Amino acid sequence: MNYFTCLPLSFIAAVYTIKTISDLLNIKNISNIIPHEFENFFDKKKYTKAQSYLKYNTKFAIFSYTFSMILQITFILAGGFSYVDSLASSFGTGTVLTGLIFAGILYLIYEIVNLPFSAYSTFVIEEKFGFNKMNGKIFVTDFIKSFIIKGIIYSVMFSVVVWLFSSVEHYAWLYAFAAITAFELFVTFIYPIAIIPLFNKYTPLEDGELKKSVEEYAKKENFKMKGLFKMDNSKRSTKSNAFFAGFGKSIRIVLFDTLIQKHTVEELTSVLAHEMGHFKLGHIVKQIFFSFVSTAIMLFVLSVFIKKLWIYKAFLMDTQPIYAGVIFFTFLYAPMSFVLTTISNYLSRKYEHEADIYSVTTYKHHQDMINALKKLSVDNLSNLTPHKLKVFLEYSHPPVLDRVNTIKNISEK
Repeated sequence: MNYFTCLPLSFIAAVYTIKTISDLLNIKNISNIIPHEFENFFDKKKYTKAQSYLKYNTKFAIFSYTFSMILQITFILAGGFSYVDSLASSFGTGTVLTGLIFAGILYLIYEIVNLPFSAYSTFVIEEKFGFNKMNGKIFVTDFIKSFIIKGIIYSVMFSVVVWLFSSVEHYAWLYAFAAITAFELFVTFIYPIAIIPLFNKYTPLEDGELKKSVEEYAKKENFKMKGLFKMDNSKRSTKSNAFFAGFGKSIRIVLFDTLIQKHTVEELTSVLAHEMGHFKLGHIVKQIFFSFVSTAIMLFVLSVFIKKLWIYKAFLMDTQPIYAGVIFFTFLYAPMSFVLTTISNYLSRKYEHEADIYSVTTYKHHQDMINALKKLSVDNLSNLTPHKLKVFLEYSHPPVLDRVNTIKNISEK
């Protein structure tokens, strides 16, 4: 080991420490007293169950972090990347294809290592708390489909970056940014049409009071959509949600069948009004823009460091293949990525508050929106009292009590 190696190891340890401290503080912040706002929604037994769910998931998460940190550090110190590179290079292919083999081996190792953790989370923790509805066949087929789809997406982006940085002398990062941006927009467009149906079945929402309510609200707000659909999430989980997929003329509203079963028409329309608010207020465009800016920053910094000899020495490599440098950079970029993710989460929480306000000021069903948020929290065993550090670092949505209080303040004006 050389002193350059201390850099990626320290970054791995630093991220691990911050996440672990955040999780421990989150558990410590648990309150045995049911918040006043939830007294008629959470009974003592259900509230205790929610706290147990949080503890189980947190302990498992810390175990996962620890295992991952030890594995990464061991792999680096054992010269694992050098061994993988030797194997990839033995095929005698060109730079891009060798890079794909190199990255593919690492991707396969990552997915195999994480598979038992995913299975334990699904069939032990989620099963224990009554959420899991997935059988072994669905779990395996989901894993295979996800593995292939992610593999294709990663391969395209990785190949573009490796080819440009190895063959273009000037502004490779800018060309890579343009190519990746175009590809991500393409994936976003086809996601609701070609990818989601591989996992779940879309069914047009049947005629009735709910469909009528949503369509009338959408018409009033001049919101055009591709369609209103129900998704069969109940074959995997009892958890509830709703989302918008696609953009432009391909926008479609999707409700989990589990959500429809548990909420009134007014509550569901309030939730969908919230989602429409994201589009009307430009949140989706802003989030995409932030993502593109983050990608541009990452690629520019990559262009500065990709050919530095010390990066390869840090990972105990004697050669300097561009494709390995791209992978190594993800380790060294971790602190910046952590900061950008934190900023992204802050903006997301801000947008969620704005969408809540949009929902109750346009649909004007304040109490129904509050009830929907409360029911979702109870059904999903959400943590009602998260620690501020946990919220700051990881929450993409504000804590439910903050959202409820915001809506109540609006209704009282």
